[in-house]
Amino acid sequence: MLTSFDNTGLLKVLNFLKTHESEYLSGQDLSDVLKISRVAVWKHVKKIRSLGYKIESAQKRGYKFVNTTDKLLPWEISKKLKTNFIGKRIYYFDEIDSTQNFALNISSQNIENGTIVLAEKQVNGIGRLNRKWHSPKGGIWFSIIILPEFEISDATIIPIASSLALCTTIEKIHGVNSKVKWPNDITINGKKVAGMLVDATIQANKIEKIVLGIGINFKIDISKIEKKIKNTQNYYGITSLVSSQSKMKQIELFTEFLLELEKVIQDLTDGKKDKIVKKWSRHTDIFGKQISIKTNKGKITGIATKIDLDGALIIKTNGSTKKIFVGDVIIE
Repeated sequence: MLTSFDNTGLLKVLNFLKTHESEYLSGQDLSDVLKISRVAVWKHVKKIRSLGYKIESAQKRGYKFVNTTDKLLPWEISKKLKTNFIGKRIYYFDEIDSTQNFALNISSQNIENGTIVLAEKQVNGIGRLNRKWHSPKGGIWFSIIILPEFEISDATIIPIASSLALCTTIEKIHGVNSKVKWPNDITINGKKVAGMLVDATIQANKIEKIVLGIGINFKIDISKIEKKIKNTQNYYGITSLVSSQSKMKQIELFTEFLLELEKVIQDLTDGKKDKIVKKWSRHTDIFGKQISIKTNKGKITGIATKIDLDGALIIKTNGSTKKIFVGDVIIE
């Protein structure tokens, strides 16, 4: 585990190399300045390279910083943050069972608002309705702990607000025409590129905390995942945001999304649900279409007309209007 708040020996070596990137620094120089052994210096440099940084080494000259990493490492994220509270504390894992599970566990402590847990790979990722979420390397898999100040009645709008923030970010950073699919999927050309889930803790009629889990298919091998899930219920196709040849880095999308998310959370705090719903509605293409929804009470078919201020989907069916809070939408 790596974090944004521990000034480890590795980080001291990395920062010192970065600040002297035009020159070689000997192992002895690093040892003397940082007050660590030469063996420790060598181990840290080895780990730094494994994290994707390019460090040159030359006999009798030492080490030289050449290029940064593409990985979403906590200290690299912190440097680019424009947020007020989201991301001030970050946990990073090369591999984890589920960022959502870890975030839920630490959220029981007196954890800082906006804390992020992210992983390069999840081996037991969780999707909506407790489904498995395939999370190989190349994607962006993370959870955010939010200590909300808005009303308990606004909790149901969080999936809508979060998916809107991500859709807006994708269009802004990548120029891709993405859509929101109720309740919280992001699609490109009708195929899923990202999804979310929300776990909320409510106490004494107040939202104590929300843990928002997000998965983005940033640069992944779609064919491998399709083999595993194409025959599952409610599958409607998946896609990757960028191709395997793309040079785009995850960090631009990630940090911009955190800023957009903070904006919609502030809108909720300020009681501007109608603003969020109107914007979300402009980014969806399901309204006016014949859809079916699988709910706990069975399948409902009708025309999608709008979403309500509480995030519920309104459909017209058999001459009546129905309000749906939970379910999977299938466009017929």
